Parts: sequence; structure tokens; C-alpha cells
Amino acid sequence: MSDLSNYRKSYEKSELLETTIPEDPMNLFHRWFYESEDLGGIEEVNAMTVSTIGLDGFPKARVVLLKKFNEEGFIFYTNYNSEKGKALEQNPNVCLSFFWNSMERQVIIKGVAEKTPENVSDNYFDSRPDGSKLGAIVSAQSDVIPSRDFLENNLKELEKEYQNKEILRPKHWGGYLVRPISVEFWQGRPNRLHDRIRYQLLEDYNWKIERLSP
Repeated sequence: MSDLSNYRKSYEKSELLETTIPEDPMNLFHRWFYESEDLGGIEEVNAMTVSTIGLDGFPKARVVLLKKFNEEGFIFYTNYNSEKGKALEQNPNVCLSFFWNSMERQVIIKGVAEKTPENVSDNYFDSRPDGSKLGAIVSAQSDVIPSRDFLENNLKELEKEYQNKEILRPKHWGGYLVRPISVEFWQGRPNRLHDRIRYQLLEDYNWKIERLSP
């Protein structure tokens, strides 16, 4: 057994105060995102954990890449027939979370996922390298397969089939837009008295700002 009780760190880099935050959480997310990239030196600042409720009733979390965010919400892409896609089809309530370790910050977003329009998914798919396009076609994501060779042999066949041909987006692959209803910002502070500020979306589409106990 490994005892991790002595793993400790003092968080002292920054603070999160009501007097310095915007009224809209997307503005604060924008600020933190680019500070983490520019000042924190985080290589994949857009890596986020997506948590869903599976068909078996269990929550499941996995890391995916955020591809766009704006005033509407957060967009990522996946296989609609995957375990994740099937979970979202049954229950579109989702949690996204970011942990930017070097900045001692995390963001937790609760929201509702919806498929992006087909033209949005088409445009992003067209921007991908050919290898990634073929990977989206060849992978029956989350299905059991017999071996790595099975996957790579199927890819080789696809490469021959699509040689000098346009690679179009398969209908089972596309984007999700997560519209936030709650966004919590966490800033590490000394003595575990961390700053936690939560934005909650109201019926009039304004945001209610609350401080949470650490």
C-alpha cells in the first residue's frame, strides 16, 4: 500500500476576489485560459475532463480537447456512436472540468450538451489532417476489437480507398456544444482556504455570483 498522506503543496500564486471578476463567466474563462497558456506554459491548455452518466448508471470521466468556446458555450468533437455519445443521447447533462496545475486553478462547468449543426461539424472535420479524418472513419469508438493489427489493417485499406479522393465527414462523427448553467472557478490559496466563485445562470439569463466555502 502507498501512503500519500505526506503529499502536500502550498498554493500561493494568486487570488480570486469578487471585486476583480467580470459579470459573465465566459469572460473570466477567456482570461484564465490564455493566462494558463501564456504565463503557465501549459502545453495542452484545452485538455478538459468530460463527465457523463453512462447507460449503466455510472458516471464516467475522460479527457478530450476543447476546440472552441464563445458566448454560447464549449465545443468538442467525438464519435456519436461511442460510449460518450450514447450517454449524451440518453442524458445530455454533462460536467466539464479544467485543471491548470501551474496556475493553481481549476474550472468546473455544469451544462447541457447538444449536437452542433452539421455545417459546423463539416467545417471542423475539413480542417483536420487526412490521418485524423481517416482515424475518425476507421474507429468504431468504444467497441471491442480483436487486436491493434485489426485497427491498423483497416486503416491501410482506407488509405488505399481514399487515395486522391476527398475525405468527407462520416455522419456518426461531429461536435457537441455544451451550454453552461453553472461555472465554478477555483483558485488555490494558502492553508487550504481556497477561493471558490460560482456563477449560476438565472431564468432571465443573467448570472448569479456566489462565493463558496473551500
